[in-house]
Parts: sequence; structure tokens; C-alpha cells
Amino acid sequence: MMASLLHEGNGSGLTREAVRVTDPDSAEVFFVPFFSSLSFNVHVRNMAELNTVDEKLQLEMINILKASDYWKKSGGRDHVIPMHHPNAFRHYRDEVNASIFIVADFGRIMNISKLAKDVVAPYPHMVESYIAEEENHVDPYKSRQTLLVFRGRTKRKDEGKIRAQLHKMLNDTKDVIYEEGAASEEGFKASAEQMRSSKFCLHPAGDTPSSCRLFDAIVSHCIPVIVSDRLELPFESEIDYKEFSMFFSVNEALQPGYLIDKLRAVSEDQWLKMWSRVKSITHHFEFQYPPKDEDAVNMIWRQVKHKVPAVKLAVHRSRRLKIPDWWR
Repeated sequence: MMASLLHEGNGSGLTREAVRVTDPDSAEVFFVPFFSSLSFNVHVRNMAELNTVDEKLQLEMINILKASDYWKKSGGRDHVIPMHHPNAFRHYRDEVNASIFIVADFGRIMNISKLAKDVVAPYPHMVESYIAEEENHVDPYKSRQTLLVFRGRTKRKDEGKIRAQLHKMLNDTKDVIYEEGAASEEGFKASAEQMRSSKFCLHPAGDTPSSCRLFDAIVSHCIPVIVSDRLELPFESEIDYKEFSMFFSVNEALQPGYLIDKLRAVSEDQWLKMWSRVKSITHHFEFQYPPKDEDAVNMIWRQVKHKVPAVKLAVHRSRRLKIPDWWR
């Protein structure tokens, strides 16, 4: 377990939002280095399988945490746990639901995860970032001759069923590309080329409300068209997505012609304004090592830092209350 100290800046010129400390008593939060998404992806092949290595690792981590004096001191409230996969830590989430989760969205953990305490982080983008210098020699509006593009799996579950419905509606629409595509090196290359030549990039829900496709669009400087009724977005306390994205409810998107008419009505000046804004925020979605100022790593830690006052309030109250949460 690592202890990390969050700070506002100490005049040292550091660009990090968090620094590791060796004295746990000086830590504001504790980072739990159990990468639950990786554990799930590596060790789980069948969701119905019991006693997987992943489940055993989760139990081992729970036992380590509960034996810790610092976990006991706060009830786990000041511990930060990555849960970026929707099925990560699925067996023992209720044992750690007071902690700060790093999540991709709230699609499958709504019952225990809360926006007030948790941090929404972006997926790593799968296509290569469009470097600004590569765009300088072209007119961004005229060179992007495709109106709207989507490339991905169309057969999804839950809210993602809309993908097949949109495919049926948009197939053969002029200036629209809607293609079935799998995750592969060739697929990512094709996606990058299509996004860089399109004005708008469609982002309907998949198995969960979010996916890497949104962040692929952002680093391709393609205006995201987001179709979802319950999507939470990374860093929204600092970034106004309405400045560079178009939003549609599921019902709106499924009205014949509605979405396409709205996109065609966006003027060149309006589109260029959104395009300029999306270019200006792409660095917030880059995961880098070592972290750089304002990149995704530092942005996540800054979001964690915003949670610390509420954590301290909860810890202090819990120590002195005779009747826990009597006011609720």
C-alpha cells in the first residue's frame, strides 16, 4: 500500500498533483495498488466461473486492508482503489464501498458508487493522437468530408442495444460511415483515418455508457456526438463538454432524421469553434509516464484531491457520533 500526499503546490516547481510520502501519518489518502481491472481481464474467462484467481486476489486484498490500522482509522474512506473495468472487484465491492473508486463510469456499480465520493477517469485512447502540426497544412472543415463516423461492434447489451438500431437507421445515409469493426491494430488504424476525415464522431453506449471511442474522437479532434441517458464524464468539474460535443438522448437519437438534421445544421463557424476547443483539451486525456502537467494522471489526482474535504468530514464525524448518521 502506498501513501500519497495531495498538495496545492509548494513552490518547488513540481507539476505533480500528488507525491508519495513515507510517513503514513502525513498522508491525506492511501493508494491501493491492486489493479482490479487487469486482474479481471487476465484471470476471468467465464463470468459464471467460481473460485477464480481474480476472486482469490480480491479476498487477499480485503484481508490486507482490514488488518491495516489506517484502514480501521478511517473505515477505508481515505483509500483510493482503481475499478476501471465495469466488472472489477465484483465479489467484494460491498466491503470497500466507503473508499474512493477510480471508475470509467457508473454503468454497473450504481448501487455502491457515488459521484460525490468517486472519480470518473477516461479510458486510454486506442488510436494515435492527431498531432497539431499534422493538421496545420489543411483546412480542418473542408478536409473532413464525412459528416459522421462510427466504427465498432454493433451487437452490445444493456443500453448498448441502441448501436444496432442506429446502424439500421443510419446505414446508407449520405456522408455517414457506420461500420462494424473489431479491436485490432488494423481496426484502430482504420478508425484513426476515418475520425480524422470526419466532422463528427458518434459515441453511442456500449455494454456500459462509456468506452474508449469517446477519447479516440477527442484525440482525433473529431467532435464527439454522445448518445446516452446516463453517462458520467471525466473531469467535468473543470471541463465543459458542451463546448466541444453534441449530446442526444436515446429517444432523440432514434427519431428518424433528428440527429442527422441537427448535425447538418451546425454552421462552419460553430464547428470550427468546437474543433478549436477540443484541440485545446486533448492533453488532459493523455496517460504519460512520468506524468506531465495537466495530463490524465495529474487530472485524476486533482479530482481525488477535491474529495479529501468530504472524506475528512466523514472521518471526523464518525469518530464522535453516538448514533451514526442520525440526521438521515
